[in-house]
Amino acid sequence: MRNKYLPLLGLAFAGLSSCFNNKAKTPRADIWSDTLTYQYLNVKSKADDCGTKPDSSCTTAEFKYPKFEGQPLLNDSIMVNVATHFDRAKGAAGLQRLTWYYLEDYKVYKKSNPDWKGKFELTTQANIVVQDSSLLGVEFSGYEYMGGAHGTSRTTYLNWNTQARKKITLADILKPGYETTLTTAAEKIFRKQENLTPTATLSNDYFFANGKFSLNNNFLITPIGLKFFYNRGEIKPNAADVTTVEIPYEQIKSIIQPNTVLARYTK
Repeated sequence: MRNKYLPLLGLAFAGLSSCFNNKAKTPRADIWSDTLTYQYLNVKSKADDCGTKPDSSCTTAEFKYPKFEGQPLLNDSIMVNVATHFDRAKGAAGLQRLTWYYLEDYKVYKKSNPDWKGKFELTTQANIVVQDSSLLGVEFSGYEYMGGAHGTSRTTYLNWNTQARKKITLADILKPGYETTLTTAAEKIFRKQENLTPTATLSNDYFFANGKFSLNNNFLITPIGLKFFYNRGEIKPNAADVTTVEIPYEQIKSIIQPNTVLARYTK
């Protein structure tokens, strides 16, 4: 890939800097093409009471994400995903207002809990995990803590068609009516991973509606299959780990549309 570093101008954030080379992770299948030029940006803000304290003991908001050259729609989509990663944007457009809300919430919490000695933390990082021909996959991972017993970790994905310059949905790569076949294949994999029989109930230990297995819309297109990701607390108690269900293309060949970004993986 062409990872180009440019001067950073016109961003009204304290602590704005470029990151050093952070090459995207190579997919398990060795398929990789240089397609887009980009730079990683790092935006960090601190609470007013930080003073000279290190970041590790100070309330901070930090965001790391790639910015692509000549790709305004992609950049906008990445920024929206970063700003709304924890559903805290409150309708705000961009990281500047999001950070303002976050730091204001910290001030209010601290004032309401004068004996509290902790700190808030908000981080989101967007990393390129797949870049191949017209396909780009971005992983958004982050952590949020705003008082209370524990913080929240969250991971989401964006699949992007660099030629069509738009987000890729399941309907873009799978044939109409794909839902039943895709869900059936995913449930078999899920039950095997969870050591469940084909008829075991999902009502007791899982949060699926009406005890019926379902896929979410948080997926990543990889060279070997579709990876669906469930965050903590989504289908299992918070104490449980995250859950991934990876569906090999071989198991869903009948519903894959021809001539899409999947073409080179499914020949």
